[in-house]
Amino acid sequence: MNGGTIIAQLLREHDVRFVFTVCGGHISPILTECNKIGIRIIDVRHEANAVFAADAVSRLTGVPGVAVVTAGPGVANSITALVNASMAQSPLVIFGGAAATVLKGRGSLQDIDQVSLVRSAVKASFSIKRNCDFIPVIEFAFAFARSGVPGPVFIECPIDLLYDEDLVRQWYGIKSAFRDDNSLRNRVTSWYLRRHLDKLYTCDLETMRHENIPSVNPDIRKRTIRKTVQLIKAAKRPLLIIGSQALLDPHQAPRLARALGSMNIPLYATGMARGLMGAGCPLQFHHKRSDALAEVDLLILAGMPFDFRLNYGRSISAGAAVIAINRSRHDLNLNRSPDLAAHSDPAEFLIACADFMDDGRPRDVWIQTLRDREEQREKEIRGLARKKTEYVNPLLLLEKINAVIGDTSIIAADGGDFVATASYVVRPRAPLTWLDPGVFGTLGVGAGFALGAKLCRPDADVWLLWGDGAAGYSLVEFDTLVRHRVPVIAVIGNDAGWTQIARDQVAILKDDVATVLRYANYQGIAESLDARGFLIDDEDQIENILQQAIEASRNGTPVLINARIGKTDFRKGSISM
Repeated sequence: MNGGTIIAQLLREHDVRFVFTVCGGHISPILTECNKIGIRIIDVRHEANAVFAADAVSRLTGVPGVAVVTAGPGVANSITALVNASMAQSPLVIFGGAAATVLKGRGSLQDIDQVSLVRSAVKASFSIKRNCDFIPVIEFAFAFARSGVPGPVFIECPIDLLYDEDLVRQWYGIKSAFRDDNSLRNRVTSWYLRRHLDKLYTCDLETMRHENIPSVNPDIRKRTIRKTVQLIKAAKRPLLIIGSQALLDPHQAPRLARALGSMNIPLYATGMARGLMGAGCPLQFHHKRSDALAEVDLLILAGMPFDFRLNYGRSISAGAAVIAINRSRHDLNLNRSPDLAAHSDPAEFLIACADFMDDGRPRDVWIQTLRDREEQREKEIRGLARKKTEYVNPLLLLEKINAVIGDTSIIAADGGDFVATASYVVRPRAPLTWLDPGVFGTLGVGAGFALGAKLCRPDADVWLLWGDGAAGYSLVEFDTLVRHRVPVIAVIGNDAGWTQIARDQVAILKDDVATVLRYANYQGIAESLDARGFLIDDEDQIENILQQAIEASRNGTPVLINARIGKTDFRKGSISM
């Protein structure tokens, strides 16, 4: 049993079904041993996309996603995706290859101080020092990744601890390199290497005992629940904002949705919480959130902080009471201290609150006020979608996409202006059917997210909404989608520019430098990789091509739609600081 074997067996015990990777000699035993026992190896074209795919699996299943990256550049390539997962609070376990233990710092191929490199990007980082470390470190990694505020954990695995001990001893030269040279120097070297190897292989992995370590989350305090229920019952204009953290346990989503429905509090959902209440819920709103915040007498902020998305807490009515619920003590008080802070899992806390409440207080006037604003904004958007632009109006395109998305469809969002526009128009129909990067706002997540989502939900249509700028980060992953038969539907909103940046750069600085792209033939790239490509450059083509794309995807072929769109003023002045 080598290091790769024990890693594979532990991953299987933790219900890991997929391992995402770019191959490398430092990590080959992990990949081959996982493959032997039926863990599916998905090799992508860039390490960041391996981590993004693992992130999607984690969000949709609750099982920490796993990526395996090779030493040096492989680890370095994963950093952006690790930071994104950390800020999105996604529990991941990332294995990184490394130089042989005896060669650390001696100029070995791709040898760098990887643990220091990733330390600020992950929740914890470890380096395996001897074979005894594999089981306790990996067990701790899975528990720690999910505990408290979740996040990625990095485990460095030196190459000499992954291969069979006998082979490694041959590599070190114990049996042959010094056989004919009995000089003192070589005898000392041989003794040192033999002693070093004896320390590496101290334990018998087959007889080591281990138990899964449970994850640990903050406790719920009944006193805090009672105070929360009292404030809710007294409120005339309460509002609930649900953040991604409330969906960290996917299995809680149905219970959470029922609990929120029973509380009769209007709500806005952000990030992974989009779609939580299903389609047509009368309590869920999408527009005019700032107006609502200015009028509330009670705000319940569940699973997100007062950051730039909420104007750092400055948009709330001065007389409103604020309840914050978060796994992070830091985020509970970020930028604005709440009147009541619940250091708890948001889903568990809100479910408990609903259990303590009677029927929700009638709030017909307040809810109708929000409903009138919602309908007015919807009417405005429909009117803007009918305006003529060069090529296709993006709002009209997104309306048509929204019309064909099914109840189980998953939307992976990756882009700036086009995707931000989509967030106003495209409505996920069920919990855990919307994937976006999260608060880090990372471009390039799309292909990895779509890959991971389709593997988890093979019977669902997976739509990847790409800005033409964002698509450039991972368009080549269509090769991965084809090779592994993962038929997603990608739509590029191609307006030939980095429009979210250009809007304010041109208006304020009078220069479009570095913001101009081309109406490139992206569908041709997909076709060259044996996927199906379509071009939309007229609104009359939209419905027919969308239906062809759905049919091709359901027949097993990945699809890319290059939709040439015009520019609108829909999101003018939307710069965030």
